[in-house]
Amino acid sequence: MEHKAISIRPFIGAENFQLSRSFYRDLGFQESVISHDFSYFYTEGVGFYLQGHYVKDWVDNTMLFLEVDNVERYWNELLALDLTSKYKTVKLSPIRNQEWGRECFVHDPSGILWHFGEFFKEK
Repeated sequence: MEHKAISIRPFIGAENFQLSRSFYRDLGFQESVISHDFSYFYTEGVGFYLQGHYVKDWVDNTMLFLEVDNVERYWNELLALDLTSKYKTVKLSPIRNQEWGRECFVHDPSGILWHFGEFFKEK
């Protein structure tokens, strides 16, 4: 198979679409509204579709990994947003060191688990 992939755009669900839209805008994603319950969120050439469709088992088992250039800076910016005060179901988990790099975690308002990670650079 020969092709040139341009992007990959996962679809994620939202229990409360308007609340999730606000959350992702707070995280710094730009939004392109497609319809009343469907938007594309993007930053720096990567993105995902958020839809006003919620299936608990699906959402509870959805994880996304976003590679960032500096996980420590990203973590400090997450803390500064005070997301857990603004969104009662959002959970943040601090940076963990792994054998491949470092990552921190955020559960969005619906329960989607985001990994924000930085890979170790080869020397």
